[in-house]
Amino acid sequence: MDEAKLTPDKHIETKYGLGTIRNLSSGCKTLLNIVKHPDKVVCVEECGPNVLKIIFAMDNIKIYMSRPSFADIPDDAKIRFNDSDVVIGSKGYNAWWSKEYERREADDL
Repeated sequence: MDEAKLTPDKHIETKYGLGTIRNLSSGCKTLLNIVKHPDKVVCVEECGPNVLKIIFAMDNIKIYMSRPSFADIPDDAKIRFNDSDVVIGSKGYNAWWSKEYERREADDL
């Protein structure tokens, strides 16, 4: 994501210079956590659209997010909400959220 490279001495080289993992973007760090810990639920609230696009193309991951304003969801992406409802692509994603908003309104949330 950040076009960063790991140097032999374990530093990270980015277009801004040499640094450490602290110098990576929040989205890049989040993506690394998802890859390194696929069994954990990872919050993707700080990810930009570029990282969300990659995340939605990944299989068998667990993420937490409120509804983002912009997310490029592939048409064949399978998304499971709350470990039960499974939808396909952006149409299914948007339909699920529409129903969720109705449920919240009915429950006075």
